[in-house]
Amino acid sequence: MTSPALYNKPRLFFVSCLALATAGISFSLRGNTAGDLQRVFFDPIDKVHSAEMIANVLGLPFLGFALTIAIGSPLLDYIGMRLLLPLSGLCFSVGMLTIVFANSLASGAEVYNVIWAGALITGVGWGLVETVINPLITALYPGEKTGKLNVLHAWWPGGVVIGGLLGVAMSGLNLGWQAKLAIVALPALAVVFLCMGLKFPPTERAAAGVSTRQMFRELMNPLFFVLFLSMFLTAASELAPGQWVDLALTRTVGMQGILLLVYVSALMFVMRHFAGPLAHTLSPIGILWFSCLFASLGLVALSFAGSPLTGLLAATLWGVGVCYMWPTMLAAASERFPRGGALLMGLMGTAGTLSIRYVLPLMGASYDRAKIEAAGGEAAFQALQPGPELDRVLAIAAQTSFREVAVLPALLLVVFGAIWIYDKSKGGYRPQKIHG
Repeated sequence: MTSPALYNKPRLFFVSCLALATAGISFSLRGNTAGDLQRVFFDPIDKVHSAEMIANVLGLPFLGFALTIAIGSPLLDYIGMRLLLPLSGLCFSVGMLTIVFANSLASGAEVYNVIWAGALITGVGWGLVETVINPLITALYPGEKTGKLNVLHAWWPGGVVIGGLLGVAMSGLNLGWQAKLAIVALPALAVVFLCMGLKFPPTERAAAGVSTRQMFRELMNPLFFVLFLSMFLTAASELAPGQWVDLALTRTVGMQGILLLVYVSALMFVMRHFAGPLAHTLSPIGILWFSCLFASLGLVALSFAGSPLTGLLAATLWGVGVCYMWPTMLAAASERFPRGGALLMGLMGTAGTLSIRYVLPLMGASYDRAKIEAAGGEAAFQALQPGPELDRVLAIAAQTSFREVAVLPALLLVVFGAIWIYDKSKGGYRPQKIHG
């Protein structure tokens, strides 16, 4: 088995964190500019369904992510981390700049297709990041997977905080949405530069001599299938509302919704650094059970929040809930099925992002449906002018979309509770050791 000591672990960990932070910055700024894209491009095309259109665009990076990680993960040992991680930086740059110059590349309704393509390319970049960094960190730190993956994934909310603050600051400087999206190219190209000359290890599975056939055999384990399906719901509970919060809640809570996202992300950044000790106390499955409880309560609370204070309290509850979900799901799969290697971790990521690809448009459709109903019909909504009545209608729509998503983490309380009880009956949670 190849020793992790043979590689520059600090630099590999740093470039992994920077790549994930770039994804977080991109995510945050896409959410921050969603209202501009809707107003400039989609309202003139179809005002009644423009929320669903922007929700589809916001969901496309998740589709690009899912396809990339599903294809790239089983091929990672053949293509190599050294090629795929810098390629992610190029995709982020090209994707965001495509959206920036959409008006120059097309006109009228065709602009939607250009923005669609740019969002998809951005998602490919994000997928390449997750394809590489999760098996990379488990290979470098095989005995500290839950702790190290949570610290690594602290830089997702860290990037969201950076992107959110950049968005607010750039708005204050009267810089347009184009500048906000273009700035993502700076950290993206830094990832490309830092990967030059860096030596990457093989995955944990390849280093242990586990064959590709043995890796695929792990897919047949019923518990992995349960975790795989659960990932659809945990990811949707975290990322779909996170991408929707600025567009939906700004009118509801009386402050910029992006500031709530920045606050929650800062909370997550800090809390993820303490996941290691928490995992030893509760076990990863125990962490996930409490995460689902707080996430469901938080989403319900967000749907009723009507002021900056209640918005902050609800966001805190939701943030505590979703904080550990993504990295702990990955760690649970890797610790229980280490022979599955990058394939199983990649499939977990695919499940998570595919769910968001479909949940976001559902939130958009729910928002559109609720705003028409609150206005008294499609014609009545079309006739509304900017003012208190339009704000009231859109606030009701925002509350409805969050309340419907709150069901997702509530369903998992039963699933994770059953696994937790099963583990306790077998003497407690024990990570599996890999053997060739």
